Amino acid sequence: MNKLFLSVFTFFLAIQLSNSQQVSSPETTLGYPIGTQFSRHHQVVDYFKTVADEVPDWVQLEQYGLTNERRGLYVAYVSSPSNMNRLEEIRNNHLRRTGMAEGDATDSNLAVVWLSFNVHGNEASSSEAAMLTLYRLLTEKQAWLENTVVIIDPSINPDGRDRYVNWYNQTKSTPYNTDAESSEHNEPWPGGRPNHYLFDLNRDWAWATQVETQQRLKVYNKWMPHIHVDFHEQGYNEPYYFAPAAEPFHEIITDWQREFQTAIGKNHAKYFDKEGWLFFTRERFDLLYPSYGDTYPTYMGAIGMTYEQGGHGRAGLGVKTDEGEILTLDDRLTHHTTTALSTVEIASQNAERLNEEFEKFFDNSGLKYKSYALSGDSDKIERLKSLLDKHDIQYESATGSKASGYKYSIKSQGSIDLNDQSMVVHTNQPKGKMVKVLFEPDAKLSDSLTYDITAWSLPYAYGLDAVASTSRIGSEIKFKETSTIPALTNAYGYVSKWTSMKDAQFLSALLKADFRVRFTEKPFQSNGQTFDRGSLIITRGDNQRKSDFVSELNVLAQKHKQILSTIASGFSQTTPDIGSPDIKLLNKLNVAILSGEGTSSLSYGSIWHFFENELHYPLTSINTDDLNGTNLNKYQVLIMPDGYYSRVVNDNVQKKLNDWVSNGGKIIAISSALRSFAGKDGFALKYKDGQGNGDDNVLTPYADRERAYANNLITGAIFETTLDNTHPLAFGYPNNYFSLKLGSSAYDLMDSGFNVGYLESNEVYSGFAGQNAVANLNGTLVFGEERKGSGSLVYMVDNPLFRSFWDNGKLFLVNAIFFVNHNAFEL
Repeated sequence: MNKLFLSVFTFFLAIQLSNSQQVSSPETTLGYPIGTQFSRHHQVVDYFKTVADEVPDWVQLEQYGLTNERRGLYVAYVSSPSNMNRLEEIRNNHLRRTGMAEGDATDSNLAVVWLSFNVHGNEASSSEAAMLTLYRLLTEKQAWLENTVVIIDPSINPDGRDRYVNWYNQTKSTPYNTDAESSEHNEPWPGGRPNHYLFDLNRDWAWATQVETQQRLKVYNKWMPHIHVDFHEQGYNEPYYFAPAAEPFHEIITDWQREFQTAIGKNHAKYFDKEGWLFFTRERFDLLYPSYGDTYPTYMGAIGMTYEQGGHGRAGLGVKTDEGEILTLDDRLTHHTTTALSTVEIASQNAERLNEEFEKFFDNSGLKYKSYALSGDSDKIERLKSLLDKHDIQYESATGSKASGYKYSIKSQGSIDLNDQSMVVHTNQPKGKMVKVLFEPDAKLSDSLTYDITAWSLPYAYGLDAVASTSRIGSEIKFKETSTIPALTNAYGYVSKWTSMKDAQFLSALLKADFRVRFTEKPFQSNGQTFDRGSLIITRGDNQRKSDFVSELNVLAQKHKQILSTIASGFSQTTPDIGSPDIKLLNKLNVAILSGEGTSSLSYGSIWHFFENELHYPLTSINTDDLNGTNLNKYQVLIMPDGYYSRVVNDNVQKKLNDWVSNGGKIIAISSALRSFAGKDGFALKYKDGQGNGDDNVLTPYADRERAYANNLITGAIFETTLDNTHPLAFGYPNNYFSLKLGSSAYDLMDSGFNVGYLESNEVYSGFAGQNAVANLNGTLVFGEERKGSGSLVYMVDNPLFRSFWDNGKLFLVNAIFFVNHNAFEL
C-alpha cells in the first residue's frame, strides 16, 4: 500500500468515523429497529429530514411535489461536501454532455446515480431500504461519494404505500402470522400497488398522466442520471432478480448499456454469493416497452434497471415460502440495500467511462428516420404537444405543403398534406433516440415473449396522419399562434364542432352550467357552413331562462378556447332544421361506474381519473358488493370497467340489469366485462367460433410450451378498425380508427344491433400478435351497440382508455355516454 493511498484512505476513514457519530440511525428516529415494522410515509420523510438537518454538507432534501392525497414527494441529493457545494455546477456540466445545456463539458469523473424506491405501494420493503441505504452511505461508504452524486427518491408512490401500510398495521397479528392464507397476507380491493387514481406508476413514465410522474419528470430532466434503478418486489416465493435484463432489448440500447448491466449484475452477485442468497438474471423482465422505470431512463441514455425482491403485498412482516423458509421484511430490505450500495460502488469505480459512453449515446446521426411529420385535427396536435413538453422533446411547425416518407395509415411509402398547424419532430435533438422509440411505426422485436405491450406509436395513439422520413422535413421553430376567440354576438344560436376531447370538455362545462344543448345526428348546412354529425348546438330559444345567455356562453367559450359558429335561423340551408327530431336535446346524465371486487382496479382507475381530470364530469362509484341493493333508477348510464364479474352478475343481478336497460338504462361494458353478456340468452353478443387452438399444441414439448403459447397471444398490437361513423358512437371520427388490441378475445359481428367498429382484415400495423390469435380476428367486433327495450348495451372490446395514453380512443367513451340512444325526453 503506497503512502498516498494510505493517506487518502486514512482521511476518508476519519471522515467516516466523524460523521457516523452525527448521523442518526433509522431506529433512533423511528423508535423501532428497521425491518420490524412498516413505516408510514411521513416517518420515512421524517428520517430523511432528520439526516439532512444533521449533515447538510452531505445531504440536501428537496420537495418536488405533492400527491393527490397531499403527501409530499421528495428527492435527497447525497454526495461529498465538495460536490454538494457545487451541485448546480455539476448538474449543468452533466447536461452539457447531452446537448441540453450550452457549452463544453469539463469534469468527466463524476457519476450520477438515481435510486427510485416504492413505485408500487405494496412493494413496501424498498422505502425501508431507502432509509438504510442513506444511513450506510453516510456512515460506511463515504469514499464512493467523492465522485458520485446519489439521488434518492424514498417513495415514488406515497398514496399507495400508505394505503398498504395503514391496512397492514391495522390488520396484522401480534406476533405476525407467517401463514400466507391468513388475512394479513391478503389485501382487499384495490390493494396498495397503484396510486390514488389506481394507476400503475411504473407504466406511466412515458405517458405522464399522473401528477406523481409529471412532477418527477421535471426533476429527472434536470439531472438525466447515468444510472437509474427502480426497486420492486415480486411474488414471495421468488428469489431476487437483478440485471442484466431479458430479451427483447430495444434496438437503440447500446452495446455499452448491455455490457455495463452485466458488470453491475456481477458486482451484485459478489455480495449475494458471499451471503448464500439466491438470485436470477436475464429472465422475464425485458427492456422494450418505453414507459417503465428501467426502459424510460435507458432511452434517455442511462443504465436503467429493475431490481425485484421476493415479497410483494402478501409477504407482510414475515411469510413462510413454499420451500418452508420464513421470508422477513428485514431480509427483503437488506437485499435491496445491498444492491443499492453495490450500484453506487460500481458507478464510483467507473465514473469516467460512464461519462464517456453517456455522451456517445446522444449522437443521433445513425438513426434511420430524421423527421416525423404529423397532421390532423389541431386539438389533437395540441394534446400531443402537451405530452412532448413534459419530456422536453422539441417540435417545430411544418413549412411545406406536403411531406413524404413511410405513411403510417397505409404501412408503405406515401405523403400527407401539411399546414401551419402541422407538427414536425426531428431526431437530431438531444432526446432523438426517445423520439425514435415513441414515434417509430413498429418497434423491432428480437423476441416475441415480452413483459408488456409491444405497440404504442404516438401517431396511432393520437389519431394523426403521419409520415416518417429518412431526410429532414422542412420546419421552423415557431408555431403560428392560435387565433383569439372572437366574442359572441347576438344570434339565433351557435354551433361547436365535435372532433376532440377539447370539444367534449366544452360540452361537460355547458351541461354543468345548466345550458341546454343539442347535437345533430345528421350533417346540415347553415350560414354557408357545413356541420358534421355530433356538432353541438346552443340556441337562444332553448336557454330563455338565462337572462345573460350570450354573456355566459361567451365566458365558457373563451375559457375553453372554443370557436363557435353563429346560425341566424332555425331554417337550415340543408336539412335537418334545428327543430328536427334528428337534432336531439342533451340532458344532464347521472353516470355510475362499478368498483370493487371483480372490477379491474386499473381499468376503474383510468375511468375515474378521466372523469375527474379530463372530462370534468360527475361520476358515482357503486361497489359491486352493493349492486344488488342499489336503486339503479337514479342513473341513466352504468359503466362496467374491464373485469371478471362472474361472482357479481348472478341471476338476480342479471335480471335487475336487464330490466333497468329495457326501461331506458345504458350499460357501457369494456373489455373483459363483455363476458357478462356474450353467449347469454337474450343478448346478441356472441364469441367468435374457433377461439383457442390449444389442441394444436398437445404434442409440443414441455420446454417449448411457453413460446408456442405466444401464438395465441396479442401483447398490445395495433389494428385498423373500420367505423360506421354515421352511428353516434363514432361521431367525430373518420371512417377508420387504429385500435390498440390487448388480448385475443374475439366476438362475432352481431346479427341484431349496430356493428359500429369492426376488423375487416387481421393485418397487424404495429406490435406482436400470435398467428393463431390473428387468424381468428377477421370480421370481428370492436365497438357495438345492442338495443334492449328502450335502453342499450354498448360493447367496447378494446379498452379506449388503456392507461389513459391511447388518446384517440377517449371520444368513444364520451359518445357512448351522451350520444348513443339518447332520448329527447328526461329519463
